[in-house]
Amino acid sequence: MKAGHNSLSGLNSWLRMFRTGLVLLRYDALLPKETAHLLPPVPRAFAGLLRSMFARKTNLRPGERYAIALQQLGPAFIKLGQVLSTRGDIFGQQFIIDLAHLKDNLPPFPQSVAEASVVESLGKPVDAIFSHFGDVLGSASIAQAHEAVLLDGRKVAVKILRPDIETVIASDIDMMVLAASMVVFFFPSTRRLEPVAFVDTVAQSLLLELDLRLEASACDEIGKIINTEPWMSAPKVVWHQVSRRVLVTEWAQGTPLSRPEALTLPGLAHKELADNLIRAFLSQALDHGAFHADLHEGNLFVSAPAQITAIDFGIIGRLRPKERRYLAEMLWGFLRRDYKRVAEVHFEAGYVPRHHNVDSFAQALRAVGEPVLGQKATEVSMGRLLTQLFEITAQFDMHLRPELVLLQKTMVSVEGVARRIYPEHDLWEAARPVVKDWISRELSPVVQTRRIVEKLISRLRTDDDEYNAPANREAVELAALKMVAAQGRTFGLIALVVSVISLAVIIWLAVR
Repeated sequence: MKAGHNSLSGLNSWLRMFRTGLVLLRYDALLPKETAHLLPPVPRAFAGLLRSMFARKTNLRPGERYAIALQQLGPAFIKLGQVLSTRGDIFGQQFIIDLAHLKDNLPPFPQSVAEASVVESLGKPVDAIFSHFGDVLGSASIAQAHEAVLLDGRKVAVKILRPDIETVIASDIDMMVLAASMVVFFFPSTRRLEPVAFVDTVAQSLLLELDLRLEASACDEIGKIINTEPWMSAPKVVWHQVSRRVLVTEWAQGTPLSRPEALTLPGLAHKELADNLIRAFLSQALDHGAFHADLHEGNLFVSAPAQITAIDFGIIGRLRPKERRYLAEMLWGFLRRDYKRVAEVHFEAGYVPRHHNVDSFAQALRAVGEPVLGQKATEVSMGRLLTQLFEITAQFDMHLRPELVLLQKTMVSVEGVARRIYPEHDLWEAARPVVKDWISRELSPVVQTRRIVEKLISRLRTDDDEYNAPANREAVELAALKMVAAQGRTFGLIALVVSVISLAVIIWLAVR
């Protein structure tokens, strides 16, 4: 039975992939005519043949064609369109305008179906929970939201999963896994981009979105992080009205950033708003290791002068402490134009294979960083920058890191949204205070010394007889001093001396 099921699933994946190709060809969104001139002669001729056989004759713009195709293909492809729609600097402003409705303006399912889902999921009639249950506010790829008022008078948003969305997502995932495997088989050079691992990461995030209890938990966890910072806010969960298919949260204040009028609000401070968005994301990722990983315009509300409220916590990214340190050190290195240190961090993290030369990689990073740092966004070609980065990653055999997929995807989206808010936005300057504070707090000599001392004291107290012996104590203190010296060199001689003296005093007091 299981083998038959797997065979059927495999057949469905092949059929779905075939249908996907036909839909993209039908709307000239697979090998579009606008990019045909970039192809070599033979592929260009082949693309032209396919276009003449399958593409509809239309005067639609590329963005309009992509929007129709991605909407027909379902949630996974709509997510892709949402990411693309943040990058007007790469694809052009008209392109992102044409894709804009993918953010929260998809065809809704009927009100009666929504109310029936509430009754089934929460186990009570709608009027036993809400004094008012309104029409659809926004309809996205996986769920739609309704405005409502609880019996206690609180205004809330009610999120409801689309009917049969689980089956649709499962089919999307099976098809993406098949497509990734085919890409690796037919194009071995793509293995360093880890297509299968990439799809696995995307699949995991999509599956988590299908249980709104998990989103409620993420909203509560990340919301507490966000609401303690000055950059962004998040609505609270109404916990006693949460189920697998229904989620109720308090009302998010502001105007959805996806609406055209959002950036024309009176008193809006565009630069500060863009800075707050970047700093909120980096603060979540660096300071807490957990971040909202779906920060497109449809999930952001704004109000004057520079308030941002985030909703929809279905996708959460997480970074372990070592990954947070690598990220912070790389960003800080770029901000200081210390390309050698940035290169060293890549090697320490294992992002670049050891057989390559650190200095050569630093040279390549300098070629990327210097044209960008200190420049206004309007003066930087993101298309050219991404091409250069891709060439460098290929030259140095850098593989895609599955644990960083959501981070990289969110960074692309967030920077694109910030550029739309304030076209001259400088990502690096916006990042500076958050990264600088993290470096000062986590990598200062005092902090490093305290960690060493805590480890040593723990060892001393574990076995007093062994470590209180004078010879052993002297050896431990000497080793500790050497560690402190190694950690403190880059921070200056004065800080080093203070750290060493503090260490000696604390250890002496601990073992008296």
